Amino acid sequence: MDLHMEGRLRSELEKVAPGTPLREGLDFVLAAGTGALIVIGDHEAVEALCNGGFTIDTPLSPQRLVELAKMDGAIILDAECAHILKANVHLVPDSELPTTETGMRHRTAERVSRQTLALVISISQRREVVSLYVEGHRTILEQIEVLLAKADQALQTLQRYRNRLDRTLAHLTEIEFDDLVTLADVTEVIGRFELVDRTAREVGRYIAELGTEGRLVRMQAEELTATVDEDYLLVLRDYAHDGGPRKVHSLRGRIAVLNTEQLLEPKTIAEILGFGGEVQSAEDHLRPRGFRVLRRIPMLPASVVNRIVDRFDSLQGIIEASVEDLDGVDGVGERRAIAISGGLDRIKEHVHV
Repeated sequence: MDLHMEGRLRSELEKVAPGTPLREGLDFVLAAGTGALIVIGDHEAVEALCNGGFTIDTPLSPQRLVELAKMDGAIILDAECAHILKANVHLVPDSELPTTETGMRHRTAERVSRQTLALVISISQRREVVSLYVEGHRTILEQIEVLLAKADQALQTLQRYRNRLDRTLAHLTEIEFDDLVTLADVTEVIGRFELVDRTAREVGRYIAELGTEGRLVRMQAEELTATVDEDYLLVLRDYAHDGGPRKVHSLRGRIAVLNTEQLLEPKTIAEILGFGGEVQSAEDHLRPRGFRVLRRIPMLPASVVNRIVDRFDSLQGIIEASVEDLDGVDGVGERRAIAISGGLDRIKEHVHV
């Protein structure tokens, strides 16, 4: 599943999460054993597929939803799931659109989701299963107990990946001070970031689907992913050929779509970072600019960090700079120059313990 679809699906899952009127209505429909076909959003495109039925335009409530579901036709909701627009509607999507479903209700649901940008929900009366269709992709709405178990397992995986990332970053800082960083080291760090990021997105999907039942999972995930985004971008700024803020966001997007094998290939990472033929071997030497290390020094604004990096070009240049050299950078001053020099010494001592 690509990042666009992943984000879209998470947004749609929030509409049917526990604690929402729509989810309560879906639970009522399941309990009544009636089944339903519900279409949400993209009203103009959906309207073109509607035949018959009647207009209601009334606020959504779980009780109204379950009563209207007793009729055979589809129920049309607005994009915010705040109003029921129509009920008992016969939907006529393009019959030439492909579908993998067999039942009439599910075939219609999949085709409508392919033909429009609407979220389509199909509740199977016989199997008591709620299926969500987004742009032709089907997702089964799972029970809360199952989701909590999966979320807990994903959190444990996230914890392991975060621990490994922290160890890898500590090692990177150590060899940065020793000026011994290779392309293989940077590739490993980027791979660790991606594992954390991808697992965090999986946890985020569970959080969206759990709704009010996912508060504890959300708190744990936020704690485990604290500073990850910032550190990831700073690593990219340190090592990308063009370390501009906008550029590294683009690079991160390109890395995010790599498969596991590509992610571990130093040459692939070198090409994305913009080195081309300059860096070929995993053992080729790289020099960080110093963004990530400088950001670890308290009370040092990002604007000052940028000017220091521009002045000295690399972390080694910053380390070798005297207090007087640092003082000469616009916005630093003597007191801040002393603090920077002392901060670098403390970081070096800490990582070499």
